[in-house]
Amino acid sequence: MLRNTLEEGRVAADQALERLIPAETQHPVSIHKAMRHSVFAGGKRLRPILCREAGHLVARSLPENIDDLGAALEMLHTYSLIHDDLPALDNDDLRRGRPTCHVVFGEATAILAGDALQTQAYEVLARLHCSADARVRIIEEVAHGTGTIDGMIGGQVVDLEAEHAKPDLKTLEYIHRAKTAALITASMVSGGIYAGGSPDDIKRLRCFGQMIGLAFQIVDDVLDVTQTSEQLGKTAGKDTAAEKTTYPALFGIDESLKKADRLVADAFAQLEPYGTRAETLKDLARYLVERKK
Repeated sequence: MLRNTLEEGRVAADQALERLIPAETQHPVSIHKAMRHSVFAGGKRLRPILCREAGHLVARSLPENIDDLGAALEMLHTYSLIHDDLPALDNDDLRRGRPTCHVVFGEATAILAGDALQTQAYEVLARLHCSADARVRIIEEVAHGTGTIDGMIGGQVVDLEAEHAKPDLKTLEYIHRAKTAALITASMVSGGIYAGGSPDDIKRLRCFGQMIGLAFQIVDDVLDVTQTSEQLGKTAGKDTAAEKTTYPALFGIDESLKKADRLVADAFAQLEPYGTRAETLKDLARYLVERKK
């Protein structure tokens, strides 16, 4: 069942992305080739899938055209990866098993490709097939989740500043909740808003997203020190080399995995009012802590 959910969600996201991102033949071709190089390099499409399933949970069926919203979220995620891989930040030459954008197209084009994916995402969000009020709320939610205050960019800044420093729990949790969990949470919440969720629905989805987002990043940190670059599709051991603040660095691998398991259990409790309707989201949460890449 989960395999079908992941595959159907990935295919739906890819189809939407193919339709919404300009073709490589569209002038100016260099920027569109760079955008597509990174977007279609693979990836789990986790954020579009979570968005899709949150909408499905609330509406009891898949909301029409919700995959456009998922595609916008994936564009934002990919933009962050392009910029994160740049020499000025993590300086990585491998992403999703392929050479990173700046390695293939140069730093200048890679920076612009990330910028272009961000602006393209907001153009898509502005055209969502939902009420004007829902569109505004979604745009606000996504912008906050990728912004500087408790959002992705703020988390990236603190992550940079914490390199080569003695890690502490407060800094560690802020980095994880902002850098990774915020966009995952925005994916859940925006899917619920798109589907017409009630305030209680949105509150539950927000808590669920925050918990599984943190669990996802904890597992990501563990995989960085336990898997090879070939297994991960990106350079392994980068966090250790950069002396980054991570859960394994602070607590060790076993305790980190236990923390992730506890977060998933707490996330499940948020979905109890939905009964068996929540099984797919629960399966996705289990997948996040059991994955090997």
